Amino acid sequence: MSDAWLVGRARELIAAVQHTEHHEQLEIVRTIDELLDETQRRGEPILIAQLLRAAALARLVTRGMAAESESLLDEMLAHTRRHGLSLYRADAHALRGRRLVLAAQEDAALTEIARALAILDDSDRPDMQMPRREWAKTQSSAFIDCWLVLNQLGVYEAAEEVIARAHQAIRETAGPHEITLQLMNRIRMLLGWALRLERVERDRDAAMKFETAASMAVAVEAPFAESLFPRRIGVSAIDQVGVLAAALAFAAPDPSHVDRLQRLLVEPGYQHEQVLVAIALSRCLYVAGRRDEAIKALQSTRLNLDEDNAQPSMRVNLIRELAKLDAEGSPQSEQLNSSIEYATALEIELWSLRESQIATLNTRREHERLSAQHGAISQQALQDPLTGLPNRRALDEHLRTLSASTTAQPLAVALIDLDGFKGVNDEHSHAEGDDVLRVVASTLRDALRGDDIVARYGGDEFVALLPGAPVSAAKQALGRAVNAVSSLPHHLSHGVTLSVGLVSLRPQERADQVLSRADAAMYQAKRGGGDQVATANAIPGESGAAWAEADPAPSLEELP
Repeated sequence: MSDAWLVGRARELIAAVQHTEHHEQLEIVRTIDELLDETQRRGEPILIAQLLRAAALARLVTRGMAAESESLLDEMLAHTRRHGLSLYRADAHALRGRRLVLAAQEDAALTEIARALAILDDSDRPDMQMPRREWAKTQSSAFIDCWLVLNQLGVYEAAEEVIARAHQAIRETAGPHEITLQLMNRIRMLLGWALRLERVERDRDAAMKFETAASMAVAVEAPFAESLFPRRIGVSAIDQVGVLAAALAFAAPDPSHVDRLQRLLVEPGYQHEQVLVAIALSRCLYVAGRRDEAIKALQSTRLNLDEDNAQPSMRVNLIRELAKLDAEGSPQSEQLNSSIEYATALEIELWSLRESQIATLNTRREHERLSAQHGAISQQALQDPLTGLPNRRALDEHLRTLSASTTAQPLAVALIDLDGFKGVNDEHSHAEGDDVLRVVASTLRDALRGDDIVARYGGDEFVALLPGAPVSAAKQALGRAVNAVSSLPHHLSHGVTLSVGLVSLRPQERADQVLSRADAAMYQAKRGGGDQVATANAIPGESGAAWAEADPAPSLEELP
């Protein structure tokens, strides 16, 4: 299985899981988990992020499994932070927002979307870790996941801005599936928005949105035939997708839509989409003089919504539609009409509060953006700009923290100097020297453990801190680093090697003291010809100072 096949298969499964029966959804979740296990064995960061997203999303759309997505989203956030995958980190926040909507935590969901959008606002330039086309698709996907939550919350003005940015991201590279998805999403949004406008008696505005949605439903036909959505060949899109059929019916309710909508109402799909189908069906049945059947369709759909919090506004749309039909045929119609009038007044008041919700979103979005910028500036102050490693200031902080931690003891401290580096600058150029420093820094970082710290000390010197490592274990690890550098291709390293001085932090020893001992040990390695690790047991100048070892780094065959 190639990486491309894994990603393609995951996308197919995500498209399928949203429109299948529950037992099939469970099987799809298991299959995606198997793909995730395979990607984690391969260890490719972007691939892992893609499959973590797929595994979380599959659970979010499968009844009874949404809670299981939380640990996957936590893992996705940690993974994307660690590897600098900003678009996937934004998507993780968006999916977390979706999870919070399902848990009826709408305000917290809005905060997660603000975090996601703040990241996306600063992610306009393509990531060098992925091809431009893939980057555009990922950006669009993150916007769509944000849009979905805003649409669920009924924040339509913000949702419209976000889905427009999703379209802009892929306008040059979109294939049939992406075009179909974009059109369907906009149709869902327009229908929900129109129903919300009806609730505040803005019927003309609502009618315009219904008409726009219907024209889009017709336009979906061509790309849908080539998309990844499960479909029946030779059958029109409006006969297979409930939201498309509903769009045509809302624009012009009449009996000709009834048979199609009745069939689509019982097919599996998103519950809030089924609400749209049910309301559209009830209006067509009412026009046909079949009021009782219209009420029955709405009541049946309402029963299925008891455990669904995916779209609170859509639930209100359904209840309002029922109330209207009840009022028109009830002996107590005057009382019911008074209740509807009161409800409409409340709706108008709530509609005005949407501006507050949008303002809250924008305020939190700006706060998250400024916080991220501040964090980046703070990070830059602790980072060596050439190698990306922690700088001298960060090293001092790490050393101070680790020396005070009992769990970090014993703490091995190594000072590392490049042999032959001056010749690189003299014989080639300082630009070549910078390249060598970057390669060596990366090689050192990769050769040590994940919780070990490698910092640039200055010039061509580095310091490594190995918490919890006795000198013997630290020497083996640094020996691997020495071998890794000496084995680099000559065009990358220009033949430089490492001289390493290794010591163990003593109780109550100051940072300058331990680094002085490591520096003395490093010069012992230099005097031994370089390309080796030397360890010291005493501070130079102390009586009884003794050099434990100054041996060449062991060969790869000798290392355990």
